[in-house]
Amino acid sequence: MERAQYVVVVGCGRLGSILASRLSGQGHSVVVIDWQESTFNHLATEFSGFQIVGDASELAILRQAKTDKADCLLAVTGEDNLNLMVAQVAQVVFKVKTVLARVLDPEREHIYREFGIATISPTDLSADAFLQAFREALLENLL
Repeated sequence: MERAQYVVVVGCGRLGSILASRLSGQGHSVVVIDWQESTFNHLATEFSGFQIVGDASELAILRQAKTDKADCLLAVTGEDNLNLMVAQVAQVVFKVKTVLARVLDPEREHIYREFGIATISPTDLSADAFLQAFREALLENLL
């Protein structure tokens, strides 16, 4: 079994709450940051991590989350600019080894790459899934 990781999740909307809940369920130590306290209601009842209400663009909030101790930071808010900024700060200031950022606008991915930040684009992933389903439907109709 893999070693438990210390993970900071920035953003506790639909995606962030699922990630935090699943990582916590897998035995990892998780801290979730969100500026809106009510978003923590999305977390699974079994979530055993910590919750911080605050603006992750503020160094004091990232320090409170002990980001300098994190093995991984996931920037998954609904704001591309915030995700990029938090990811950069995690890499440069806090020296987090693994930093992943959600990017909603696929045309912005090159900016993240220029800063050496790994990205996941739900927009691109959804488009790929739709195209794959479309191709499969075409094949079924041809057979």
